[in-house]
Amino acid sequence: QVQLVESGGGLVQPGGSLRLSCAASGFTWDYYTIGWFRQAPGKEREGVSCIGSYDGDTYLSDSMKGRFTISRDNAKNTVSLQMNSLKPEDTGVYYCAADRAITTAHAMCIMNKILKYDYWGQGTQVTVSS
Repeated sequence: QVQLVESGGGLVQPGGSLRLSCAASGFTWDYYTIGWFRQAPGKEREGVSCIGSYDGDTYLSDSMKGRFTISRDNAKNTVSLQMNSLKPEDTGVYYCAADRAITTAHAMCIMNKILKYDYWGQGTQVTVSS
């Protein structure tokens, strides 16, 4: 059974940190490009950060640069998103997705509204509030 399971969300004060994890099972993880997306209330889903299957190819949305870091551990079938200096506008449901056909992190992050990705997780809520 194919599964993507996100964890690590929660309530944090502005300026705080969270580390999200996406754990995969049921498919050959190594060949997939992985992305983190978020959807804030009343807004469209947007690409946050994505990572290719090999060679450290990563993409980070401009508004997250300097604050978020994505990494993957193929031995553990996980992708993590370290989020620092969180702002109220980072609030939303964070999803991870996996796709084998997309081969670059940049494309993965920007094409999510156009293409149907292979697998999606159920999401984890992140709330940044004082």
